[in-house]
Amino acid sequence: MNDFQAIADRVEIEALRGEFTDAAMMRDRPRLASLFTPDGVLRMPNIPVEQVGREEIRAGGERLQSQWDFFVQTTHPGTIRLDGDTATGRAYIQELARALDGRQGLNYAVYHDRYRRTAEGWRFAERVYEVRYLDTSPLTGTAPRTEQGSATGPAAVTAVVTATTAPAASFTAPAPAERLERTAAALRANGFATEILDDAAAARARIRDLLPEGACVLTGASETLRLSGIDEDINTGDRYDAVRPRVLAIDRATGADEIRRLLAGPEYVVNSVAAVTETGTLVLASGSGSQLPANAGGAAHAIWIVGAQKVVPDLETALRRVEEHALPLENIRAQAVYGRPSAVNRLLVLNAEPHPGRGTVLLLREAVGY
Repeated sequence: MNDFQAIADRVEIEALRGEFTDAAMMRDRPRLASLFTPDGVLRMPNIPVEQVGREEIRAGGERLQSQWDFFVQTTHPGTIRLDGDTATGRAYIQELARALDGRQGLNYAVYHDRYRRTAEGWRFAERVYEVRYLDTSPLTGTAPRTEQGSATGPAAVTAVVTATTAPAASFTAPAPAERLERTAAALRANGFATEILDDAAAARARIRDLLPEGACVLTGASETLRLSGIDEDINTGDRYDAVRPRVLAIDRATGADEIRRLLAGPEYVVNSVAAVTETGTLVLASGSGSQLPANAGGAAHAIWIVGAQKVVPDLETALRRVEEHALPLENIRAQAVYGRPSAVNRLLVLNAEPHPGRGTVLLLREAVGY
């Protein structure tokens, strides 16, 4: 192999690595998968993921990107060592990402690569992803959006400015300590017992203290409860008389009245909210309304676990958060679980708790759920 061939091989491999990043940024998973040999492997031990073959790489990538709010990847040139029709190398990666469930962060990583020359040109035989630095601090930015997707020119500039300056950015960023304290004080003044806890794990432990063993408990359809493990704690095992498993076992065609009664008046309801205002108001939204009666007053006791990103200044902003942030994410969940979109058909606004000791708010310092 002469020097010109070695130069050409290096240029092509570097272009291959650039094409990978471009395909990831453009969310073009079929193109990304085509950059691997038919038996190529993509390994990401930190997730953990191991995808073998183009179809697994494509399908796995599409599942991953369906969870993104936004994802930005940049690749920096690394090493390339040629050995005939094979080569090895490394590429250095910086990524910013936020998932629809609120997970977010900045990381620096290395791709350890094996390349193979094929009839299609150089392809990845293997990419192994190694994270070297991870920062999960809340990202204060947001992804610019336009109604028609990507745009250029003045309209795109307007969209960027709007997305950057609009209050919607606060819909995912945890409220700072002083706003949490102000919100907690307002909730207490409105009759809600309120505690500020560090994170979802602390809420999970606190729930065990607040719920007596054997209590009849209804859980709302809440990502906060699912992600924190609270839903599993309540609805599996025999520690509580869990309402939701009983409801799911009833035939909906013949047992509609029984389902309605079970949902309306449990001893305890445990749920989250779509928003909480700094003036001490809780806002819940529902497509069917089935879980709202228990929250409104049907349950003898109510406990709401609320992530710090749900704090908003006032009721007007809370309603915007429901429509602009929570509903699109709930649509994704509803399509996956029920095969149909969600809707804000019912709204419950709790301005105060008139019965002392009935309602408890666990306000978290971290973002969880949506």
